[in-house]
Amino acid sequence: MHRIQGLMINSQLKIGSNDREGMRYPAIDELSDKADSKYRLVIAVAERAREINQTKKSYLPYTRNYKAIGIALEEIMNDKVHVKC
Repeated sequence: MHRIQGLMINSQLKIGSNDREGMRYPAIDELSDKADSKYRLVIAVAERAREINQTKKSYLPYTRNYKAIGIALEEIMNDKVHVKC
């Protein structure tokens, strides 16, 4: 670990080398046309993420994310799940 201006930084941390990017993909801007408000989008993502956690199933054969929230976002982006208006 290296201390740089009060921050601890792990020199072995490899950011960007993994195809799975966590919550960075998809970006909220890419989903803005999928719902009439960000509030409805958040509710839809939360509901779908709960379903994914319960069933352990996704509508996509492959996802870049491994957490339920990210998978739900990807499903909405790929029009596998639609947000009710």
